[in-house]
Amino acid sequence: MEERVPRRRLLPGLAVGEGFLRHPFDVENGVQTSGLIAGRHLSSGHRHDRHVTAYYGVAPSVFQALVRRWRRSRPAGPVEQTTFVDLGAGMGRAMLLAAEMPFREVVGVELHPTLVRTARKNLAVWRKAGRAQSPMSIVCGDAVEFTFPPGPCVAFLFNPFGAPVIRRLLAVMARSFTKRPGELDLIYVNNEQEGVMEQQAGFVRLFLGPVKRSRPDAVADQKILTNQPDGEYASSPHEACSIWRWRGKAGKQGIGNRE
Repeated sequence: MEERVPRRRLLPGLAVGEGFLRHPFDVENGVQTSGLIAGRHLSSGHRHDRHVTAYYGVAPSVFQALVRRWRRSRPAGPVEQTTFVDLGAGMGRAMLLAAEMPFREVVGVELHPTLVRTARKNLAVWRKAGRAQSPMSIVCGDAVEFTFPPGPCVAFLFNPFGAPVIRRLLAVMARSFTKRPGELDLIYVNNEQEGVMEQQAGFVRLFLGPVKRSRPDAVADQKILTNQPDGEYASSPHEACSIWRWRGKAGKQGIGNRE
């Protein structure tokens, strides 16, 4: 008799009976980046678990608009020489979008092993479809412990962590890039910890303001979030965002463009 392999239980929020709906991005591209998973359901056994916010895939239109804005900001090097790092990568939607551009490399860092497994499947789909212009990889681990590669880097954060982890992460970045002024940029979506960012000397804010979702993304996100049975999260037509650049300890800290 053939042994039956038990199916892995879905993380809370990923079952149809729990309000799960697929985002059009997944339907169109044959990947799995949809779903809303509250932070309390993303326990991995790590000491930073209590500071995890939630899993939700960034709206493609918001991501693309912010990357266009960042590319106009005169980063340290061309995109071909820049490593894109998604901190709190989840199932990898931002990585997939980034890999459609010719970055030197696209790297994800995610603490929860189940999300990492899903992300790796998505990366494989992207490669097979010929969508990836960049090498892609994802690391299962703590963002605070990630070692940034040489050369220009842009880090992406979709509100992945609470203030304690953001504070530690910025301190690590400041140490890592002490002798590399200008080589690190941060793109921050749903920037709940903007105040923490403002307190870290050496970073200059290049942009602060709302970034509007496209109509298809706004409709999709509203349907998905309205369908959640506990109504814990709400949708809006835009995301509050910011872009920061590491200038070094001598760099002027604080307010940049507000739009």
